[in-house]
Amino acid sequence: MKTVPKKFLIIFLFAANCVSAQTFIQGYADVVNQVSQTNITTNLTAFENLGVKRRGTAALQNTLDWLKNKYLSYGYTASQMVEDSYTNSSYTCKNLILTKIGTVHPNTFVIVCGHYDSITGTGTNDNGSGVVSILEMARLLQNIPTEYSIKFINFSGEEDGLLGSQHYVSSIVNSTNPRMDIRLVFNLDEVGGVAGMTNNTITCEKDTNGSPSSNNAVSATMTNQLITCVGLYSPLSTTLSYAYASDYMSFQSNNEIITGLFETNETSHKHTATDLLVNMDPVYNYKVAKAATGAVMHFAIANPALGRDDFNEDFQVSFFPNPAKDSLTINLGLLNEESYQFSLIDINGKVVSEKIMNHPNQLEKINIGNVSKGIYLAVLKSGDKKISKKIIVD
Repeated sequence: MKTVPKKFLIIFLFAANCVSAQTFIQGYADVVNQVSQTNITTNLTAFENLGVKRRGTAALQNTLDWLKNKYLSYGYTASQMVEDSYTNSSYTCKNLILTKIGTVHPNTFVIVCGHYDSITGTGTNDNGSGVVSILEMARLLQNIPTEYSIKFINFSGEEDGLLGSQHYVSSIVNSTNPRMDIRLVFNLDEVGGVAGMTNNTITCEKDTNGSPSSNNAVSATMTNQLITCVGLYSPLSTTLSYAYASDYMSFQSNNEIITGLFETNETSHKHTATDLLVNMDPVYNYKVAKAATGAVMHFAIANPALGRDDFNEDFQVSFFPNPAKDSLTINLGLLNEESYQFSLIDINGKVVSEKIMNHPNQLEKINIGNVSKGIYLAVLKSGDKKISKKIIVD
């Protein structure tokens, strides 16, 4: 949601004119070409039918439940999703965070976000359009390895003054020890276009805020990369403008690097009962989803060529860091069992560390501070499932 008139910066750019080392990657295009127009239109219709998603309403909760069920239908597990609740005045709202762990930089995150609450109307464009784009990205990347971890976040409270994203930054980002390492925040807010208009340009947004300004240069670099991705993986042209008045600003003020997408033909229907699919351009929304999918693969460094079968063979379970020192983190991947047994076995077959985990979180940390340096086998067992990986303790 953006509530002030849009003043475009001026610069119209095509990806071919960007100074960048980025090149077309066929594997990325193969994934992008699986973005579904049917899914975009069907999910927009479902989002609209859920009603006015105001704070504290049943419609807001029903939309949250709908989102969770969509992610589960794509193959994610309940343990990969976390509800972040906050209370303001007399109502409680929830953000939904879906985490996909990276293979090389598991503790560094690309955040892809958009709000799912609305005000007055159903918010089909503002911001059902961003929501359905994020759903398509999550669907297509579920079984593709990425070097960086990805958090797909559906924020509530955006229409009440960015309350959901502000709560997430203060209570989770800044309360994580060590503090959460964020590579980039990529926001999608109102990307549905205007019915009856020629919608062939998407606005790419960079940080121009002066408080702080130390994150502006990298934001500009990342936004130029976003512009290039739009040109490489979608038929859309691009316009460069500035970021404001949406959830990425909660991160911006926290000195994080941000970028975003926003429709260039700006709807006159937001925050009204006529913010409906009939007043949007779902084909444009589909093209934006293609651009965004290519961009996320670039920012998170996707590796579709590694082979999905190999990636999924061990249920996407991983152990990090490796080499490890005082602790080892277990990413349970797509496993969704009630309990697990973890064992660390030395080269002589002796179990040097063992732990039973009941009702575990997606990430579980194991203390190995008393384990001698050497090469070990980390083994995770649950029922008939057994995953083993070589670990170096340094």
